[in-house]
Amino acid sequence: MGIREHHHRLTTARSTNFYYSFVFLPAEKRRAIEAVYAFARRGDDITDGSLTAAEAAAEIARYRAALDGCFARRADSPELQALAESIQRFKIPRQPFEDLILGLEMDLQGTQYKTFDELALYCYRVAATIGLIAIEIFGYCNPSARDYAVNLGMALQLVNILRDLESDGRRGRLYLPGEDLERFGVRPGEILAGRYSDPFIELMQFECDRARRYFGLTRQSLAPEDRRAMVAAEIMAAIYWRLLQRIQERRYNVFGQRVRLARPHKFWIALSVYLGFEWRR
Repeated sequence: MGIREHHHRLTTARSTNFYYSFVFLPAEKRRAIEAVYAFARRGDDITDGSLTAAEAAAEIARYRAALDGCFARRADSPELQALAESIQRFKIPRQPFEDLILGLEMDLQGTQYKTFDELALYCYRVAATIGLIAIEIFGYCNPSARDYAVNLGMALQLVNILRDLESDGRRGRLYLPGEDLERFGVRPGEILAGRYSDPFIELMQFECDRARRYFGLTRQSLAPEDRRAMVAAEIMAAIYWRLLQRIQERRYNVFGQRVRLARPHKFWIALSVYLGFEWRR
């Protein structure tokens, strides 16, 4: 990786919410989680690009082959070598990676989810899997950490979906379940067109309440003995909890200016969580 590419990746990482959860990790764990992050970003680039179906399928095949190389300890780039070393060092199981790739394939096949159960499977595959990988790096004592990882991944992905309704819509994607749209009388075309209305507000309130429930489950499934080990995950939870609050403060209007937190605010949240302050207020 050249200096320019490394600088671009670091700048990109700093612009994301994940960067602030890495800051307080010990160096070895930080390198490992950054390697996982880079691999996941590589998958996102496949699904977010303008590839044809055949091109995307070929890229997914190469992505799987890269994963094979990591588990066989024959990675062919510094980025993948870092992931291979992390897999070996922290004994990360393969299944979450395989499930992540299945989630990427779901994105390539379309985003028309009729029920929340269908959407939940997608959220598990693209987000909860990252949590399951991450806790192996962070370390944990209580098996409930796996429930914690899954619930937090679900919460974060639901917030992502709500925050990104407009940008996803520009790519013709709508992740909200069809049964929810029908329940509140909102047509898909209205969301894709950015139409803000009373039925849309009611729909968003319902979806935000669902995300809040997953945050609650996240809190319940974190054992006291694992709280310190999960500080990076807790920072991520705190940042996304605040994003959810921002959406609600805007009366669920996620159109126009993107819902975001300023970098100093995110760093302050991270520092507060690291120092042990309660984030879910």
